Amino acid sequence: MSRKMSRVLFAWALFSLFSCTKTNPEKTDVVNLAIWGNYFSESEQKKFTESTGIKLNITNYSSNEELLARVQMGASGVDIAVPSDYMVGIMKKLDLLEPLDKKQIPNQKKLSKNLLKRDFDPENAYSLPFSWTTTGIAIQRELFKGKITSLKEFFENPALKGKIAVLDDARESLAAVNKVLGYSVNSTNANELKQVKEYFLKNRPQVKIFASDTVEILKNKEVFAAQSYSSDALQARRATNGKVDFLIPSEGSTIAIDNFVIFKTSKNKANAHRLIDYMLETDHNKSLVEAQMIGPVISDVKQKLSPELQSDEALFPKQTQLKRLEELKDLGPDNKLIEDIWMEIKNQ
Repeated sequence: MSRKMSRVLFAWALFSLFSCTKTNPEKTDVVNLAIWGNYFSESEQKKFTESTGIKLNITNYSSNEELLARVQMGASGVDIAVPSDYMVGIMKKLDLLEPLDKKQIPNQKKLSKNLLKRDFDPENAYSLPFSWTTTGIAIQRELFKGKITSLKEFFENPALKGKIAVLDDARESLAAVNKVLGYSVNSTNANELKQVKEYFLKNRPQVKIFASDTVEILKNKEVFAAQSYSSDALQARRATNGKVDFLIPSEGSTIAIDNFVIFKTSKNKANAHRLIDYMLETDHNKSLVEAQMIGPVISDVKQKLSPELQSDEALFPKQTQLKRLEELKDLGPDNKLIEDIWMEIKNQ
């Protein structure tokens, strides 16, 4: 074969290679994740990309309802998200979710059994747990030295007037008042909801801020106390060298399991499955707990944590505390009642 012919064949081979690469729409190196704020650090994002070669794009949302609205409005580019338990059920009903291919997620076998087969997805056909958190009261001890043990004190203590933050989340905020009044966080009783609204409006002057992210406002001493997710409060505690306390109120509160889901509209389903499997590695789940202070989902992670974290009741509540916690449920058409009450309260 002549050198000229060899060069022609080599050039044709290169042309064929680049042409195939260019026209293959399935070959991607990206995955787009929508997730709660303070749940995924830049260092964790970098580690995933370095380990897999997949670029991870992250956007945040402040409530499950915000995420749902974005998806229903056709938010382009979101492949995977981490909604809370009840929202998984809503998204299933709306046919927004892609069934998970468990063969692509071998690490799902490591998950704690008590976090699986929940009412919102009994077979875990569409979701797998990412983390769990509780909701309670965070106290900025540099600003407030007084005693708080209950939501009633949080909403009614004159020393806290105009100095508290309430979560900018209809379900969580109204759940707190339901607990004060002795009702279920999932109440749809018209008389009970009327009392919830009246109580909140009466004590509305207590509230300085409606906030979805309580880490910064606690760090910056913007409020004396805040209704807060445990992960946010514990991150603020670390950032202030222990100046923030977190407690589960005596009336009880909520507990949430946040779950990976993949949307039917995803253009990067293989990479989305790769991200889930990566995050369910034991070492990665352990790192996530240590960095973000969220509850672990892999069965043997707790015993691998430092003794200090293992004994931290803010991170791992006692059974007596856990019994006072409820999961938020899908309220169906009654969700609109909650949203209407919430908008009336916020607009005061």
